[in-house]
Formats: sequence, C-alpha cells, structure tokens
Amino acid sequence: MNAMPKFNRRTFLVSSVAAGLSLGFHIPFSDEAHAQDATPEVNAWVVIKPDDTVVIRIARSEMGQGTRTGLAQLVAEELQCDWSKVTTEYPTPGQNVARNRVWQNFSTGGSRGIRESNEYVRKGGAAARMMLIQAAANDWNVPVAECRAENSVITHQPSGRSTTYGKVAEAASKLEAPKDVPLKAAKDWTIAGKPLKRLDTVAKTNGTQVYGLDIKLPGMLVASIKESPLLNGKVKSFDASKAEGRPGVRKVVQVGDNAVAVIGDTFYQTKTALADMPIEWDGGENVKVSSDTIAAMLKEGLGAEQAFVGNKAGDAKAALASATKRVEAVYSYPFQAHATMEPMNATALYTPERCEVWCPTQNGEAALAVCAEAAGLPVAKCDVYKQDLGGGFGRRGMSDYVRQAVTVAKQMPGTPIKLIWSREDDMTHDFYHPISQCKLSAGFDTAGNLTALHMRISSQSIMAYVFPQNLQNGMDPAVFQGLTPNSPEGHFGYSIPNLLIDHAMRNTAVRPGFWRGVNTNQNAIYVECFMDELAHATGQDPLAFRQKLLADHPKHLAVLNAVAERAGWGKPAPAGIYRGLAQFMGYGSYVAAVAEVSVNNGQLKVHRIVAATNSGHAVNPAQIERQVAGSFVYGLSAALYGECTVKDGRMQQENFDTYEVMRMDEMPKVETIVMPSNDFWGGVGEPTISVAAPAVLNAIFAATGKRIREIPLKNHDLKTA
Repeated sequence: MNAMPKFNRRTFLVSSVAAGLSLGFHIPFSDEAHAQDATPEVNAWVVIKPDDTVVIRIARSEMGQGTRTGLAQLVAEELQCDWSKVTTEYPTPGQNVARNRVWQNFSTGGSRGIRESNEYVRKGGAAARMMLIQAAANDWNVPVAECRAENSVITHQPSGRSTTYGKVAEAASKLEAPKDVPLKAAKDWTIAGKPLKRLDTVAKTNGTQVYGLDIKLPGMLVASIKESPLLNGKVKSFDASKAEGRPGVRKVVQVGDNAVAVIGDTFYQTKTALADMPIEWDGGENVKVSSDTIAAMLKEGLGAEQAFVGNKAGDAKAALASATKRVEAVYSYPFQAHATMEPMNATALYTPERCEVWCPTQNGEAALAVCAEAAGLPVAKCDVYKQDLGGGFGRRGMSDYVRQAVTVAKQMPGTPIKLIWSREDDMTHDFYHPISQCKLSAGFDTAGNLTALHMRISSQSIMAYVFPQNLQNGMDPAVFQGLTPNSPEGHFGYSIPNLLIDHAMRNTAVRPGFWRGVNTNQNAIYVECFMDELAHATGQDPLAFRQKLLADHPKHLAVLNAVAERAGWGKPAPAGIYRGLAQFMGYGSYVAAVAEVSVNNGQLKVHRIVAATNSGHAVNPAQIERQVAGSFVYGLSAALYGECTVKDGRMQQENFDTYEVMRMDEMPKVETIVMPSNDFWGGVGEPTISVAAPAVLNAIFAATGKRIREIPLKNHDLKTA
C-alpha cells in the first residue's frame, strides 16, 4: 500500500503558485466562453440564462448528504431568485486555483459543507442580486434604492416597471462587484430554512444521475487492479503472460511498488484475467500482525505513564485515590470499513501535454494535486472533473485511487482509461476507522457526587498517518473530539471537578482514515455508556444523573431534555420495551437520543429512536431529518455488525457476506426534533451518529442487565443475565 502524500491547504497553495497556475490556463467560465452561448456569468457563483434559468455553482461534493441543495438554498435566498428555475453545476479545482480560489474550499468532510462556507456563498448570491438590480436601475436611469428584487423579477416601485433576471444578466455581468454585501437575518429567510425538495432526487430515481462508474468517453478502456493483500506489502513478482493474449486484454502494468493492473476492453475481461495471473507478494514483518497483537499493544497503552492530555481540571488521580466509591470499566472499538456502495474508481486521460481525471472525490483540490504529481505535469496542465459520489463517508477524501488511475493511464497516452476497484479491493484496502480501547475510572464522595473522572484512550492516530504536520507537539487533537473544554467544534458537557482525559498513541500497520463521525463515535460510547454505568452504580436515574452534571451547559441539556420528554422518559414503556439515552456534541452541533429496544431470546430489535439536533441554523429542516435517519443507518450498522479483523498481516473481511450492514427490516422508526437556536453554524451529517450506539447499548442494559463494552453486537450473547 502506497503511503498517501501529505497535503494540507498551505502546502497545496504554495506548490500551486510555484507551478504558475495563472499562466496559460484556459478558464471555461471566462467571459469568452459564456459569450459563445449567450450565458453571462454574473459572478463566480451565479450564471443566469436568458430564459431565467439560474445556475448556481457548488464547490462542495454531493454524496447523498444534501449539501448541493442546502448551499443552493443559501445562494438563492440572497439572490432572491425563482427556486423552481434553479439548477447547479460543479466548477473544477483547476478553475478554482486559476481564479485565485474564488470558490474557496473544495473539501467536503467533517460536516463542514454548509457550516464552513455559508457566509461566502450567501455573499455570492447577495452580490449577484445587487448587480442585477443595479443593471436594471441603470437601464431605467433610476436610483437603485427605488428598485427591489423578488422571485427573479426586478421592479421599479414608483413606476411599477419590471424586468427579469435573464434580461439584465449580461449587463450585470459587466458591472463591478459590490464591496459591502449585507446578508439577510435568518428570521427573514424565505428559501433557506424551508423543507424544500432536494435538487438531485429526480435524477437519482429516473436513472439519469451520472456517477463515476457511469463515465463514458470515446475510445475508453477499463483497468482492474490488485494491490498487495498484505499490510504495506509490495509486488515481488508476477507472470504477465497468464493475462496477455486473452480476449479483450490490451496491457498488463505494475502500478507503483504494491499493485498490478490489467487494461482491457471490459471490466469482466480485465478482472478475470487479473484473478488468473500469478502474483507473489512481500509483506515483510507485517505478516506477523493480527487482531490479537494489535489488541495487546492497545491494552499496554491503557496503563502507560506517557500520554497526551486533551482535557484537565483539578487533580483527577488524587481525587480518585481518596474517593469513597470507585467505578472502573474498559471499552473498545474495532476497525471499520467505509463500505461505500460505489467502489473506488477514476477515469484518467493522459498525454504528455495534459492530464484530466473524472472521479467521485470529497476533496477536489487534493485529487488535482495527486493527479499532477502522478502525471509529472504542472497543476496548470491538469484538472479534475468531480462526479456525484455513490457514498463517501470520508473514504473519498483520500486520493489513492486517483493516483493509480493516472499511473495506469500514463502507460497508454491519449487513451482514456477507467480504473475500477472490485468490492474485494475496496474492502481490504480501505483507510479504516481507527481501532481503540478506553479505560475509565470514576470516583464518588460520601454524598454520591461524582468528584473525579479519568478517561485514558489508547488508539492509533489518523492525523499521524494522513496529516502529520497537524500534530501539536506530537499530539493528535482530533482524538479528543467532543472531549475538549470550550471547543466550538465539540466540547465535553459534563462538569466534573477533577477531570483527566488523555491519549496514549499506539499506531498500527493498518492505515487509518476519516470515517463518518470519526472519533466522536467511540468517544460518545465511552462517555455515555460509562455515565450510564455510574448512574446505575449509585442508584440514580440515568437522566437525572446527567441533568445534574450538565447544569452549566444549557445547550447540551436542552437536547437531552427534548428527547427525554418526547420519548416519555420516566413514564412506563410498552411491555417488553426498554429505553436508553445519550447526549454528545460534535461537529459544532448538540445532539441527543433515546432508543427503545426489546431483547427476546437474545434477539435485539431496535424499535424507535428519538433524536434531537441543535445545529444552530437549520438550512433545510427536512434534510436534517433525512440526515439524522441516514446517520442512524450507518451508526447502527457499525454497532450491530461493523468489525474488520486482521490475521497474518491481512484484512479478513472482503465483501458484504463477512462485513454486514443493516437490512431494511432492522431499521427503527426515527423521530427527529430539529431545534435550531440560530446563534451559530453547526454540522448535520455526522453528529448524530455518535449517540445512536450508546443509546442502544444503554437500552440493552436496561433490557438484559448486561453491559456491552465492545462492539459489534453480533459478537455478544444478549440473553438476559
């Protein structure tokens, strides 16, 4: 497995400038291009056609999370256009850099699509509206203050004259952009904040949606690839003659030092030829790595003296030593695969003068940088055309498959080649959710008050592998998601006088990556299940126990109280139904959940989950409901089945027969409470994943008396204790 190059934003921009991006780069969105089809660009965000069609440019990637629709709503809100005439398009990362990054960040992850870009996309829409109004006022020779815009129509209020956006767009495109661009308050929104239908639904239901796997170019060939099945293994030798000469096979090539690819006419021909071709692999010392050796390494970290401190108050160790009552527990969380429905793929066309890639990616600029590096060309001579993603979940934030596609395409210059991973390739060569263990120790005084908590996490670090330059004096701050003090990204909500949360970094041979929810997933299980343990250990109601500790954190408390009230906490549940709850903060949002489950003869059924989300602003409440439900599909799949294991230096799960996901009949009823406070911008796609598993685990304890401290649940006997 090739280590990915470590690109951060600054590194990419510096290298881009060095490559001279502004020189000789053709910009399709230039005035010249739009003059050809009489479609002027009002500004970088807005193109308005003569028939009043509004094209809104979306830099972030769409992978089912609804970011395209939400960002379009924000632009359209300030543009004051006719929503029924809105469509969207992706600019390319090459165009972005060539235009001084006018669209700013192309990375889509961390639930940042809307919360990070809301201000500048709204200003793009507002500026376009102001330019359109100015153009109409100039035409009428009237003061701008006498004109207003609504639903793509500009009206001169004193005279009643009106015109449409399409009629003045060309004139507006020639005006200078305004410097001062005021934005509307959320209370005045008419498009944003509304539960509008998604813009991509129709295409996804009638079969016209194009994903990376659907790309077709004239003369295109297909490539199948096989990477070393051994962790960080390399190609030792292979016999190309076993594949060459077979029907449809054009070429056999080595890709880097760890993979072999077959290029041919169809995926079936290349995949079967590759499967029959003998390849010897060299795994080195990693052939000794197993789940057991990794678990032993993590266990050692639980008691290690050296650890990075992420949150500290008082003296937790001293308070624990003098506590009247102590409670301890050890939890663990496994490797997990992203398991996107669309396997990794990319189509590359290489010539000595230019290289282009068509691919589903969560990070267009990183994909562009990798494309240029693999092609050996300046960035100005490369570009990446983003396609909608058939699932991302963090996996497509990495660009290893883009590098492979370009490397393969270089073997046949001038021929577009679509590289397609098989499901087995995809499952066994992931950037996996990091594995971890956690030891928690709590102390109580004579009055039953929680006076001390020590939380020791032993895990590998994603940052150490992907972005080592982002480590802080060796510490990975991302490990402490939702556990740090006073972080707007996600802070620890419980007030405990003596607190110590630290991390023993233990990196493994398995490469880690960002997996939807990342570290909030296990951190919420560790905290919220242990809080449940503490409540029961001291004879307190789990809700009341949390309410007391959250008294100084009103937003945490508000979502917890909301789900408790809606679920009927404290009132009798239906016969055979048991409840569990959890709360957390992640990705800038406050979330909570109550799960209702039954366990009959060891068989778990999750009947209902009530979830509350305060994301600050709610750009599309209906989409938030869908995101919450979708996050529970992902989070519950992980809790029930998600586990990747290692034996003899190999990942063992190769397909959905051994890496299961939830079936439709297992999905509980989800009731979502959207409760925006309109005073901050939080994320939506990932926060609620964190509370799904702990709420269910706590409900299982209520039902069976068994405390499950490691997932997946498929490994446990849930019969009543």
